Amino acid sequence: MSTLTLETEPLAVDVEVTEEDLIVRLLDGRRIAVPLAWYPRLLYATPAERQRWQLLGGGYAIEWPDIDEHIGVEGILAGRPSGESTKSLRRWLASRGVVTE
Repeated sequence: MSTLTLETEPLAVDVEVTEEDLIVRLLDGRRIAVPLAWYPRLLYATPAERQRWQLLGGGYAIEWPDIDEHIGVEGILAGRPSGESTKSLRRWLASRGVVTE
């Protein structure tokens, strides 16, 4: 198992959510893009819900309050997709009227 060691805490300053990607611009100038499929709640969110985000703690994490999604910048950099269980996701989808198999 590898460990991510950071010299400074990565901080987000801007976020963009497209139909395919979550793109995070960091304070140090980097832009990190990951597949939206890594975060199913964002994948199933409406375009308006995807755009209502806020930075937490000066940019250490991003929150989408409308869909109860919180993503840490370190996790994005480490390549960690959502840890939400299938059961939890299905329950959330059902609460939104989305039928799953």
